Amino acid sequence: MATNQEIYSDLAVAPGVYLTEVTEEMSMSHAELARRMGRPVQAISEIANGIKSITPDTALQLEQVLGVPAHIWTGLEAEYQLTRARRAAAEQVEHETDLAVHFPYPEIAKLGWVKPTRKRSEKVLELRQFFGVASLHNLQGVRAYAPAFRQSAKAEVSHEALVAWLRGGSLEADKVDTKSFDRVKARATLQMLRHLTRMEPEVFLPALRQQLAEVGIAFVLLPHFSKTYTNGATFWPTSNKAVLMMTIRGSWADIFWFSLFHELGHILLHDKRHTFLENGLDDPDWKKQEEEADDFAQKTLIPAAAWRAFIKTDDFSATHIVSFADEIDIAPGIIVGRLQHDGVIPPNHHIHRTRYKWAN
Repeated sequence: MATNQEIYSDLAVAPGVYLTEVTEEMSMSHAELARRMGRPVQAISEIANGIKSITPDTALQLEQVLGVPAHIWTGLEAEYQLTRARRAAAEQVEHETDLAVHFPYPEIAKLGWVKPTRKRSEKVLELRQFFGVASLHNLQGVRAYAPAFRQSAKAEVSHEALVAWLRGGSLEADKVDTKSFDRVKARATLQMLRHLTRMEPEVFLPALRQQLAEVGIAFVLLPHFSKTYTNGATFWPTSNKAVLMMTIRGSWADIFWFSLFHELGHILLHDKRHTFLENGLDDPDWKKQEEEADDFAQKTLIPAAAWRAFIKTDDFSATHIVSFADEIDIAPGIIVGRLQHDGVIPPNHHIHRTRYKWAN
């Protein structure tokens, strides 16, 4: 997304300058012009000095008195005002350069969302176009970006990095063709999604995208932006299309899949009007929905009854973990991750846990 570059003059010439030239050539004083137009002398003086604008009515009067077409006067006035506005806008850009430095511009440019540049003023213009705002100061007031600025679970979180990640995900999701969202079909596809946990990324990613698109969910996988501290997000650009965003943060396969099913929980259980960012607010209402999504992910990945029966065996050997994983058709590493999470085995006991090698 690059900004079109055009060259404009920054010299704002008031149409009154041309008015003075014309009247001088005609040896007509401003007082005489005022009498002929039936206007106060002060009004003509203010037009000549660039204080007062030339309105369409004034342009028609000047045409009749001076013989210069009305569209010339209105054109000069419009160009004068536009040049002044551009100059003011350029000054505003300079005021926003301090804001631009807080955004992860190199990462955004690497993904092709903005034009690579080292000029701070160009960064401001590119970021404005990327976010679709007239000023970076307006970002917090845009409803779609508000969730990124509400994130407060970590004091060091970069709200600017989060809003850039969300915006990029939205743009990428626009490119994904999906069928109309179908909650029943989405639930029915969960078992197929669980089976994908046993495959490598180059195999499961295309299948994951296709299966989710078939039920109305656009899946977007993006690189991790520093200081975002989130693994996923969900939102609804329309009532018939959900977006499930995931970030390539770390490489543990079980964390990726738990986060994915956590986000699916939000899509299937919660209000379409909300944007959910994983690891976000401490607000009780939002925390409740996060806990519900966690519970959904746990029970969908590993059915509760099967998990209780497995725990009762008190056998967490490598062989038994694989056997249980085969029985419920899921990757063994997810079993190990759950055992670690529940404190059944030590957190450094990584047998069967795998790390993904994400393609660049």
